[in-house]
Parts: sequence; C-alpha cells; structure tokens
Amino acid sequence: MQFASLPRLLPQLFFVLLILAAHLRIQAQAQSGTADPSLERQVKAAYLVKFAGFVEWPDGSFVRPDSPLLIGVMGADALAEQLERSVAGHSANGHPLQVKKLKKGEPPGQLHMLFVGALDKASLQDVLAATRSQPLLTVSDSEEAHALGSIVNFLLADERLRFEVALKPAAAARIRISARMLSAAYRVAPGAI
Repeated sequence: MQFASLPRLLPQLFFVLLILAAHLRIQAQAQSGTADPSLERQVKAAYLVKFAGFVEWPDGSFVRPDSPLLIGVMGADALAEQLERSVAGHSANGHPLQVKKLKKGEPPGQLHMLFVGALDKASLQDVLAATRSQPLLTVSDSEEAHALGSIVNFLLADERLRFEVALKPAAAARIRISARMLSAAYRVAPGAI
C-alpha cells in the first residue's frame, strides 16, 4: 500500500465521511419524525462541492487554467450561505471554488454550476430555458425543475438525501459527468427536455 498519495486523498475522504455522517443523521431524524433543515443544507452543500470535481466543462469555459469555478445559487439564500462556508479553501481540478448569490431573474453570466431552489414554475421555466445551451451544470431539489430540464436533482429516497442525473440536458450543455458520479446517483435518466 502506498502512503504517499494519502495526503492527496484526505479532502475526498473528508467529504465522503461528511456525507455519510449527514446521511446517518438524516436517517435517524426521519425515523424519529424530526427534520433538521440545516443538516439537509450541509449535505446539499457537500454534494455541490463534490459535483464540481466530477464534471468536465468544454474548452473555453474557463478564461485561465486557474480561473475560479463559479457556483451560483438562486432561490435558496440559506444554502448559499452554507455553501460559502463549505467552499472556503477548496478547489476542483485546479479551479478555486466561489459562490455567487443570484436574485430571481438575474442572468447566470459566467457560472459553471447553478443551484435553483424555491422558484415559481414560470421563473423555473425562464431560468432553465435561458441556461439550456450554456455549459452549465444545473442542480435543483424539485421534481418540477428536474422535469423542466435541470441536470441534477436532489431527492429523498430511502430516508436519505440522494441525487438523480438527466443525461439529455447534460449533453445539450456540452458537459461531461464522470462515470463515478453517475454510479453514485440514485437514478440516471436519458433526460427530460
């Protein structure tokens, strides 16, 4: 066994353990009938950080090799705050992670990932239609948003926070999702759009 690569693997191991611990807490809370929204936000933030390392964006998506990977959050201010704490000091594939809060209707600009939270159906349609052909990983936590074309969607399955992936909108966005991320998904679908 080689121990030289252990320091390189520690950040990944930390996130795996964090997600596992959070899953266990969510499962225990589900069994006791209580829910902790802050815990769910922590798990979602950890997933978003991990997703950044398992997605490949097309050439030209970054100005420089060390340009930041921008994660936007719309309609979920509490998650944006948690995500800001989670990305501190982290990078993905050489890109430091940064978070940007977006207001409803604000264009995504040069984002690489966008989480869309609590938005009405018309706003969801507008956001997802406007981002459809951009190299942008869209993430949601509602079946409605997923049906409208978000690439990744969070869901509760077997009393655990899981995620599903739609391949058709990912292909339209010209992004590649690694086989490791796809194998960790609860469900992989051809797509909704």
